[in-house]
Amino acid sequence: MSYYEHVFIARPEVAPQQVENIVEDIKKIVSEDGGDTVYTEYWGLKKLAYRINKSEKGHYSLLRIDSKSSTINEIERIQKLNEDIIRFITIKTEEISKEPSVMLKSSEKKDVY
Repeated sequence: MSYYEHVFIARPEVAPQQVENIVEDIKKIVSEDGGDTVYTEYWGLKKLAYRINKSEKGHYSLLRIDSKSSTINEIERIQKLNEDIIRFITIKTEEISKEPSVMLKSSEKKDVY
């Protein structure tokens, strides 16, 4: 088994609850194949760096996964078919952390002011 970080962006028209349902679907796929979703984050509705499919914003989510590569391939296949997902990326990592990501930490700092 290997460690992966998977980030996806959902369309801005999608409700946060629907984004949570997508995350739950991914967790289910991982657990059914013997893997583990170690950590998840919802970064919220953020402005995109550039327009994607006429959208200027998107719902960002991060999942840290301990799984086989075949499971990751299945997740990516399903997300390619899902019209609510506008972009995704999966990165293989050496280790997995349960600490908040830099994106979440930076958004917490902005909330303080």
